[in-house]
Amino acid sequence: MAPVTPTQATTGLPEAPRTLDRREGPYGEVVLRQRGGPPADPGMEASDAPAEPAVYEIIANGCFLMDTSDGRSERLLIDAALAALPADRVRPSVLIGGLGVGFSLARAAESPRWGRIAVVEREEAVIDWHRTGPLSAVSAAALADPRSEILHTDLVAHLRTRADQDTYDALCLDIDNGPDWTVTEDNDSLYSPGGLAACRDRLTPGGVLAVWSAQPSPAFEEALRNAGFRGVHTEEIPVVRGVPDVVHLARKGA
Repeated sequence: MAPVTPTQATTGLPEAPRTLDRREGPYGEVVLRQRGGPPADPGMEASDAPAEPAVYEIIANGCFLMDTSDGRSERLLIDAALAALPADRVRPSVLIGGLGVGFSLARAAESPRWGRIAVVEREEAVIDWHRTGPLSAVSAAALADPRSEILHTDLVAHLRTRADQDTYDALCLDIDNGPDWTVTEDNDSLYSPGGLAACRDRLTPGGVLAVWSAQPSPAFEEALRNAGFRGVHTEEIPVVRGVPDVVHLARKGA
């Protein structure tokens, strides 16, 4: 859900988002939009500029994916995975599935405990928005961290590529809206028995799988158990009303 800005609260009218970039790619259309912040028209007087901070939104094939208004659940994705790892795990590596608006990457880079921080992102436009666009406000410091790297590829393909035998201590996946509703049909396979088996194979013994979801999913918890994961549980982000975002957690056996 898009945030309610001061402009909307004052006028009662929704603020029209401004499209900053629109790309057609192999998986459909992706759009970067902005609400609030500096005016789109450079000729507008500074005094007429909206007071609310800029909020950036990513839209995929017409469906809202995420924005920069909060980020608590994306940070929980990283924090919960790190907390679930054995305390004696030295410089653990993490693979983040989906660059998104950059909150998860930024959170990982803030912790000195992580070793390698790899991010898989299949949309070239999203990578561009972070490297040279407005989303660099979230991710610039993390991208400059020598531990960080971006892998421009599809996550499902990356996990199943036999030629790449890299393993990770944690997989932190934020793909589409979670296991119960995906915008791109191909992403469904990530949450299938085969996809979960591929995730398990890419984890080191005792490694942690953390999966972001826009809503709790008891069925996905059962799927994790059926895939051989242990310690399956779910952490929620408290909200005033509505369904909370959650992070599903599971551990590979030692």
